[in-house]
Parts: sequence; C-alpha cells; structure tokens
Amino acid sequence: MAAKGKPQSDVANERPAAEIPIDRVGVKGVRLPVRVLDREREHQDTIATVDMSVDLPARFRGTHMSRFVEVLYGYRDNVNYRTMAYILREMVGRFDAARAHLVIGFPYFIYKAAPASAEKSFLEVRARFIGDFVDRYSFSLGVTVPVANLCPCSKDISDAGAHSQRGDVYVELESRHIVWIEEVVAWAEEAASAPLFALLKREDEKAVTELAYGRPRFVEDVVRNVAEKLERDKRVRSYRVECTNYESIHQHDAYAAIARDKRERDKK
Repeated sequence: MAAKGKPQSDVANERPAAEIPIDRVGVKGVRLPVRVLDREREHQDTIATVDMSVDLPARFRGTHMSRFVEVLYGYRDNVNYRTMAYILREMVGRFDAARAHLVIGFPYFIYKAAPASAEKSFLEVRARFIGDFVDRYSFSLGVTVPVANLCPCSKDISDAGAHSQRGDVYVELESRHIVWIEEVVAWAEEAASAPLFALLKREDEKAVTELAYGRPRFVEDVVRNVAEKLERDKRVRSYRVECTNYESIHQHDAYAAIARDKRERDKK
C-alpha cells in the first residue's frame, strides 16, 4: 500500500506575487527522434532539438511544463510545416494562451556526388522549422549551409594564390508554398565560391579548388546573390540572408546580412 502524502495542490495556478504578464514561457532543448519530409527520398529520420513556448497571463504564477512535451510527442513521426500548425493550435488550446511559438532544429543530410569522381557522400546542413501562432499560423524555414569562399581582394593583389575560408550561409524565409531544404542549399552553394563535400578524391579537390579560384566572393557578394534569387521567387514572402566567413588569415570573421519583407514593399 502506497504511503499517503500531503494533498497535491496546483501551485502553477496560484496568483503570483507580481502580477505581470509573461511574453514567453515554456521548454527549451527538448531532444527527440523525428521524421521529416525529404524531397528525394520521401522522408528522413533525424534528431531534433525543440523549443516551445506560450504567453502567460498575469493572473497565473506558472505553467504546466509537462504538457508541452505531451503535445510534441504526438507528432514526432510526422514533422512538417502542416503538422506544426496543429501543434501550435493544440498548445494554444491546452494552455489557454493567445500566442504560441515553436522552433524545431535538426541536422539534415543531402546525398551528393563529388564534381569529378562522382563519389557520393552526405553533406550535413542545419535546418530549423519556426512556427508562430498569433491569431493566425505563420511558418518560416531556416537553413544553415556550409560553403567555401575565396577572397576577391586577396586574389587581385597576390602574384600567386589567394586566401580562402569556410563559411556559413543562413537563409530564413516565409513562403506561400513549400520551399524544399534542398532548394535553399542549392541557392547558397551557387552564391558562394564553391560547395563543400564530405568525400573528395584528388581529382575532386582540384575541381573544387579551381572552381573557387574562378568565383571569388565577398560575404557581401554571397548575400546579394542569394537575395536576388529570393526576390525573383514568387513563393517567398519575406526572407533573411546571412553569410559568415571564418577567416583564414585574420583573427576576426567577416559577416553580412540582408532582410526584406516583400509584402511591405508590394503594398507601396
């Protein structure tokens, strides 16, 4: 027979000492296996890190954290922009909230062939599904793509060679219709000096090195190149593009960003 404890009260529903509404309260860093859509292979199994939050009225001292995980676990086998709408709406209902926020971040792998040998390997990119519910549902896709960039200035002033660096291109966009992670990766790689690969033979290294040397790029060039594609894509409503080069001969890094809301411009 279980020992009797003291009655369990719902402390979270008590009045707080300071009755101030909280913008976001929830859980961060929840890790779990998920299944996401894959353009080439229908789906991909990966490990996600999830942040979930809702607003909290001033009259409540706290929220019920376990409910976030309960809601999330119901959708772990089918994570996409449609199911995120259901998750957010369920969060709003379960917590009697006006706003809900959800970020699902995960490594995503693209199977790609090397440029000369055609040897195939997996490129890892970092993807994020970002969902918000405030009167209506909004969804944004974020993808961080590793690239290589060769400095135009270094090439111009040097008698031999030019310094190059690895970089990250981050693209975050809100769209009318689905934009695949693979599309974002292609845009970022085309904008940079050269793409990266997990596996390269000697002939591939030659091809990638010469490609980068023939396409020198500043971080400013990269963000402009990606933004140009996003401006032309009628699916895209708003976007943010960032490029960071992890400099090879400087102690600092180089950075550039462009953010645009095409809906605001279209109103004018």
